[in-house]
Amino acid sequence: MSSLKQKRRDFGGSCFGLLIISASGPTLGGDWGNTMSSLSRELVFLILQFLDEEKFKETVHKLEQESGFYFNMKYFEDEVHNGNWDNVERYLSGFTKVDDNRYSMKIFFEIRKQKYLEALDKHDRSKAVEILVKDLKVFASFNEELFKEITQLLTLENFRENEQLSKYGDTKSARTIMLVELKKLIEANPLFRDKLQFPNLKSSRLRTLINQSLNWQHQLCKNPRPNPDIKTLFVDHSCGQPNGALAPSPVNNSLLGSMPKAGGFPPLGAHGPFQPAPAPVPMPLAGWMSNPSAVTHPAVSGGAIGLNAPTNPVAILKHPRTPPTANPGIEYASADSDHVSKRTRPIGISDEVNLPVNILPVSYPQSHNQATYTLEDLPKTVARTLSQGSNPMSMDFHPVQQTILLVGTNVGDIALWDVGTRERLILKNFKVWELASCSMSLQASLVKDPAVLVNRIIWSPDGSLFGVAYSRHIVQIYSYHGGDDIRQHLEIEAHVGGVNDIAFAHPNKQLSVITCGDDKTIKVVWDATSGTKHYTFEGHEAPVYSVCPHHKENIQAFIFSTALDGKIKAWLYDNLGSRVDYDAPGHWCTTMAYSADGSRLFSCGTSKEGETFIVEWNESEGAVKRTYQGFRKRSLGVVQFDTTRNRFLAAGDEFLIKFWDMDNINILTTVDADGGLLASPRIRFNKEGTLLAISTHDNGIKILANTDGLRLLRTLENRSFDASRTVSETMTKPVISPLSAAPAAATSSGINTPPMAIAGMNGDSRNLVDAKPRITDESMDKSKIWKLTEVNEPTQCRSLRLVDNLRTSKISRLIYTNSGIAILALASNAIHLLWKWPRNERNSSGKATASVAPQLWQPPSGILMTNEITDTNPEEAVHCFALSKNDSYVMSASGGKISLFNMMTFKTMTTFMAPPPAATFLAFHPQDNNIIAIGMEDSTIQIYNVRVDEVKSKLRGHSKRITGLAFSNVLKMLVSSGADAQLCVWGTDGWEKHRSRFLQIPPGRTPAAISDTRVQFHQDQLHFLAVHETQIALYETTKLECVKQWAPREGSAPISHATFSCDSQLIYASFLDATICIFNATNFRLQCRILPAAYLPASVSTTVYPLVIAAHPSEPNQFALGLTDGGVHVLEPLESEGKWGVNPPTDNGSASSISAPPPAGASNSDQPQR
Repeated sequence: MSSLKQKRRDFGGSCFGLLIISASGPTLGGDWGNTMSSLSRELVFLILQFLDEEKFKETVHKLEQESGFYFNMKYFEDEVHNGNWDNVERYLSGFTKVDDNRYSMKIFFEIRKQKYLEALDKHDRSKAVEILVKDLKVFASFNEELFKEITQLLTLENFRENEQLSKYGDTKSARTIMLVELKKLIEANPLFRDKLQFPNLKSSRLRTLINQSLNWQHQLCKNPRPNPDIKTLFVDHSCGQPNGALAPSPVNNSLLGSMPKAGGFPPLGAHGPFQPAPAPVPMPLAGWMSNPSAVTHPAVSGGAIGLNAPTNPVAILKHPRTPPTANPGIEYASADSDHVSKRTRPIGISDEVNLPVNILPVSYPQSHNQATYTLEDLPKTVARTLSQGSNPMSMDFHPVQQTILLVGTNVGDIALWDVGTRERLILKNFKVWELASCSMSLQASLVKDPAVLVNRIIWSPDGSLFGVAYSRHIVQIYSYHGGDDIRQHLEIEAHVGGVNDIAFAHPNKQLSVITCGDDKTIKVVWDATSGTKHYTFEGHEAPVYSVCPHHKENIQAFIFSTALDGKIKAWLYDNLGSRVDYDAPGHWCTTMAYSADGSRLFSCGTSKEGETFIVEWNESEGAVKRTYQGFRKRSLGVVQFDTTRNRFLAAGDEFLIKFWDMDNINILTTVDADGGLLASPRIRFNKEGTLLAISTHDNGIKILANTDGLRLLRTLENRSFDASRTVSETMTKPVISPLSAAPAAATSSGINTPPMAIAGMNGDSRNLVDAKPRITDESMDKSKIWKLTEVNEPTQCRSLRLVDNLRTSKISRLIYTNSGIAILALASNAIHLLWKWPRNERNSSGKATASVAPQLWQPPSGILMTNEITDTNPEEAVHCFALSKNDSYVMSASGGKISLFNMMTFKTMTTFMAPPPAATFLAFHPQDNNIIAIGMEDSTIQIYNVRVDEVKSKLRGHSKRITGLAFSNVLKMLVSSGADAQLCVWGTDGWEKHRSRFLQIPPGRTPAAISDTRVQFHQDQLHFLAVHETQIALYETTKLECVKQWAPREGSAPISHATFSCDSQLIYASFLDATICIFNATNFRLQCRILPAAYLPASVSTTVYPLVIAAHPSEPNQFALGLTDGGVHVLEPLESEGKWGVNPPTDNGSASSISAPPPAGASNSDQPQR
């Protein structure tokens, strides 16, 4: 009976409560699928792909079931939704049986229970009895009481009369709710391990392998024909005698003809049709660009991309010409050729594009105005690996000095590299040159959140200047004088909000700077010498994402601009408004670029759903000319692209660099750069196309080179240079970071340590040997000396940086799942990241650990959990989330509506509460997941019932936005904190306000005007921790009295975040100088200090620090950090140590957790502070 009496409190909670059997089934023995060889297994996957592409749907699923290699969750969901229960069980039988294990038993029970309830709902008693006897009776031996209760449902007129089934809805909703449970069980079932993801195959892989085999067989022919006759795959190919009958024309070759099924494989000799061009815009580009470029390139055929060869191949040999654009990979020989080359020229043919076997590739003479390029001309060899230290957002090679690389990062750093010598010439942290002259809005923005990223960095055409566009209002222009000599030139407050792009142009033969930004304007603008503004272009209805200035001979210069609503506009240098207005594919983040000779226009755009489009435009018509293929359905980030040599396109996608020939829509080739790339890496060619810079997931840069590039790098590497210059420049040019703070020191009996500022290279203390204050006291009893544990090297702890490959934004929120097997982060770009730890020999518990790397998890659909955002910069929004107790749902917001996500599917279940005001903090009620406390931007707290979509109460008591909420189960109270540094206590029965109090700010500390205060309950549910940049404090809840307080010494770095360990015995606190302090929660004594060098590489920028810290829910000595550079680190003590330091001594031998608050401004500690 107990299983029926357990109620579900989850969202979508109209689910009835027949809980599942808890019997244990037999353990999993071995993976029987491994009895087949791995190659045979892979062949099955290729056949599955072939059958799917050929639309043999029933056969596909039959093979999936019979092989047991791939469980198609989408097919399973469809069958469950359709109620095809026989098919559901038949399909499952290929992977598991009822009694295989407890997960399998639960899966089959849920399905049969649903089938039984549906029969009862239709009043089909005979069918219900049949299901009970044939399908459900097998579970009676495991839980006889449950079986009896299920049987008693037959006696009810309506089974909803049973209290626990009273909320059973209609059939459709019941199936949906059940399916959520089934998917959880399947994903947890070890029998389905490694069977839920289909391998990442390029399209038509099996046909490609067959075609490669045919080509190889043809090359081995003793008498190869130019036009081979291949009629069968049943035997090896062999050409007939040379004097035999002529081979049939490719048009009549039955093997190579189109497959009869729609949507099947393309013919072996074709690449598939062009995408149809959209209708011309009402006012085409031709309307204002009266003289299109004189530089011509081949026109596009309206039909399929085929060989387009004459029936008689001799005609080609007698009249050598430029090959058709349909297949530039085919080389034709001149009539003077005395033999036919057997070597295929791979231009225009990707790894997966089938080389035609009906016409043998031969060479043709190039026309004089067209350069000859091969795959070898692409930079594909990893020649350099550079450690930048923060995530590169934008890169640009010097237009003249081909190995000088500019880099801008996600923490506002700019760097100048000589990739030839591997030397970083310059590293500068973000700094406003003249803050006093900036607008109040910019100053307020920087005070509220000093984090700044580089959106774009670019050289001027001659390389004498470079510009930096930042995410906060301004652009900075530097002049470059060679080597490491850069000088401040111009600082311009260009836009309100972020500056999204910057470019240089020469309208009227005068160098100008062009910018665009979040304020929906383009400014053209800034005279590069004086900073004088010439034009402001207004007309976009969304933030402007990119600009592309251009000029053609005999045509007035112009600018293309793209906005986040997908609109493309074109402007002349006047005040008459936009000349063109049309839509970009993807309707979101789009950049545009011309080929090097300015003759061809391309754009690359990624939609909000992750679909990416690279297209070539017909400028005269304003229409898409061709759409390049080869992107995954959902790209993991905004894809960046580049062009080179007037011939190639490149883009970063799927952890690869993908290349296209400009005349061919299919991928030419891909490069993984030896691994380690981001999902959508940043890329940039140098001017000659010999080098390619790519960003990596470990905050580095890889330089790929072709043969010429390698030769260039070797030349520079071998040249002599003064090594001492490098050292002296690094040592004598410190940049003192504002975040570098003196270690706090305490003044108490026996200890008198003045504050010490320790600064090393670039103001970074983490690279130095730790300088400890010397403590001397002759009267001190040496037998009682207690030593603070300091961790200052990576070998002194276990630290793991989680690989994410998705983000480039800081981590705003971080939490472990309640089960402790995963970490959920919310980045400041409104995207959620979920890492799950595997259960294996190295990690038998399957819980989070720094010893085993987790996987960045995504559902099979590939979708991301992304919050709705408003027109404001998401980096500036307040981000918040809360996780349900069973880890099934996450409630989240990033300045827009609140979203409810399913943690298994990442699907958005609902959204509500559109701003203003925006939500700033979220907390689930401990007794009811349907009740949520929502802190708002307008300082109110709304008690919201999700089930009925109703605000039950609105609490008022704060004067600024809500920054923290915490419930006490024991006291039935809610504690709130705000940016006003005020604490309030509310009763949860009637939501009345009990008490309020402002934090005690230590003397000498002046907090920011708006500073977050966090609250968290102690394990006893009677006390709570309050965290502010000036202090950590322990409060007794009912009286709202401070019983413990610790404050960093004046002049030291502020606190960024703090949290209890899971057992409330420790407090983990992070600081703006990247130091981590671990306190004994009993007496607020510092017992361990972790310096940045212990977990951050020496090359990491000094502006990187933890924004948020999270404690493991069951491992008291494990915690995780979310950093400003987007990184997430998990830290644990060494296994030999087992804990973070030794408990500090107590006063008078007392270990009481309650004591009087310390004197104002003093640390409640008698040992060294930070």
